[in-house]
Amino acid sequence: MKMIINGNTRIVGLFGYPVKHTASPEMHNAAFKALGLNFAYLPFEISPASLGHAIKSLPYLGIKGVNLTIPHKVNVLQHLDWISHEAGITKAVNTVVVKGKKLYGYNTDIPGFVEDFKEMANTGLKGKEVFLLGAGGVGRACAVGLAKEKAAKINISDCIQSKAISLLKILRANYSDVKMEYVRSGDISGAVCRSKIIINATPMGMKKNDPLPIKGEWLNKEKIIYDLVYTPCPTRLLKLGQSKGAKAISGIGMLARQGAISFSLWTGKRAPLEVMLKALKEAVSSKRC
Repeated sequence: MKMIINGNTRIVGLFGYPVKHTASPEMHNAAFKALGLNFAYLPFEISPASLGHAIKSLPYLGIKGVNLTIPHKVNVLQHLDWISHEAGITKAVNTVVVKGKKLYGYNTDIPGFVEDFKEMANTGLKGKEVFLLGAGGVGRACAVGLAKEKAAKINISDCIQSKAISLLKILRANYSDVKMEYVRSGDISGAVCRSKIIINATPMGMKKNDPLPIKGEWLNKEKIIYDLVYTPCPTRLLKLGQSKGAKAISGIGMLARQGAISFSLWTGKRAPLEVMLKALKEAVSSKRC
């Protein structure tokens, strides 16, 4: 049965720049259909310069909420009326809920990452050294998740040094018992070799010509590589890890889990996670997996 949009349909969606690659509409709309909810999820390509106007327009357009993706997760905070505790720590929001004329911000990436990693890696994060590449919105969420789970040490690198230093300040202010260190972009080999877990929280890998941030000689069968890029699937980084015997995990599960939490915030209903994950995998496959 096709989705029918009418005057009673509640609209939610995604703000990003770009958004053409996203598979989130297929995931959420499959979930709405499964539960018989008159909701529709739409992608909106919003430039950074237009973000404030777009966010402020949500209550007046009757839109119930949106997800935020690159590059809006940090800059959206200044336009919100309230943010959750975890969003306040990360200084990053990926889900906005509209209540009346007020805008409420949440970070569902944190539990989405932790839950998916534990299930897919079949191990916890406590006591493990981690190399985290990327200190943007989703990188911040992963870092907070790692700190909350008591990782032994978090090594953070970003091509923009100030972003990584800012993230370290946030973490040290809230999780002083966890070891952490900034690693220069050109000097990551040691941290990668030491770390049990390697996380790519950058967009590198989405484009065919993107450079590989990690070298094969740094990897082995003891490593777990978690790449938040989910298309193409598997990414070149995951393929490299697999060729060295490492456990390679796509970020598609995190996307489904954080989406399920957003779904519940908007609808008040428990999300059909398996339906969402199935739709997401099918969508990614059709886009070129």
